[in-house]
Amino acid sequence: MGEHTTWIHLIPAYWNLQEWAGKYLERHWKLEVVGLGRTHFTMIHVVIGVVVVLLLTLLGLSYRRRVAASRDDRLVPESRFGVRNLFELIIDATLSIGEGVMGREKAEKFLPLLGTLVFFILFNNIIGLVPGMVPATDTLKTNFGIALLVFFMTHIVGVKESGMSYFKHFLGPIWWLTPLILPIEIISHLIRPISLSLRLLGNMFADHKVLGTFFLLVPILVPLPFYVLGILVCVVQTLVFTLLSMIYIDQAMAHEEH
Repeated sequence: MGEHTTWIHLIPAYWNLQEWAGKYLERHWKLEVVGLGRTHFTMIHVVIGVVVVLLLTLLGLSYRRRVAASRDDRLVPESRFGVRNLFELIIDATLSIGEGVMGREKAEKFLPLLGTLVFFILFNNIIGLVPGMVPATDTLKTNFGIALLVFFMTHIVGVKESGMSYFKHFLGPIWWLTPLILPIEIISHLIRPISLSLRLLGNMFADHKVLGTFFLLVPILVPLPFYVLGILVCVVQTLVFTLLSMIYIDQAMAHEEH
């Protein structure tokens, strides 16, 4: 994809970090991706991801402090929209969607995981709308890491709920269909993290490129409609990734029931 120029590149410590990390992490082969140019080692997406985690940590501490300060009025929202209202809006929306997909009990059980996905992906997407910044989610390594987490959690939950009998659904309902069903099931499960990663990558990469192009051409007023569309894309892609994660986890827990 090539290097992205951001405000972080103006910090001398960033180049020192990339030079140090490159000694251990840089690959010696180059991958030609059609339409994207030559790929090469860069730490910018990792740094952006760390920045988002630190930002969420600070906001989370602020939210905790505001909730603790409210004491007996914790159920009453603040009169002015702030960190507490934003966090509660996102959490309530995630729980509501999860309840519709998984049921109330499962949605509450997996809210910490699903909420973490929502906050991390959404804030990473939105930071890409800031001029001079890029989203960590417009690179495959970030998205594939998140998708692998969902992939392993899906099967861990399935085994925890059903034991080793969880893997029976890979064999099909009738034994003589196993040679046909088994490879189909394996491929369908292995393709999940790839599809999750590429879907988020494609949309965020395209959205950032379109917005950046119009901002460079005419930085006043013209980019505003694209900022609105960009916010919509950020929210929708967060929703799609989280919704599919809910479906995969719910299906893993439902195999024993069926």
